[in-house]
Amino acid sequence: MDFDKKIRELFEKDSRYKPDAYEFVMHALWHTQGRLKRKGHVTARELLDGIRDFGISQYGPMAVTVLEHWGIKKTDDFGEIVFNMVENGLMRKTDEDSRDDFKEIYDFKKAFDLTDQIKLEG
Repeated sequence: MDFDKKIRELFEKDSRYKPDAYEFVMHALWHTQGRLKRKGHVTARELLDGIRDFGISQYGPMAVTVLEHWGIKKTDDFGEIVFNMVENGLMRKTDEDSRDDFKEIYDFKKAFDLTDQIKLEG
């Protein structure tokens, strides 16, 4: 499987999300699996929490700006990306998994806002 080729194919079919968004979600999945000390399936909520952690660790206060540049503006967008990847053989799902699992899970801008964390550390 050529990951980059499949991502380019996905982008040609659905240009809402830049190729970097797909790569980010894959890395966030690996980050989440490592954090949970498990391989294989994670729930949508687990993945979304992992995406938040990974995004903040990679981009800090610029996380929302970077994600929006890639076309991601809400948790629903991560569901679209995940299911695009499932349909292209880059990820797998269980029979219970659906796009709806990603709908409005957290307020996107608040979840990536570091202001409260900075206040707590200060």
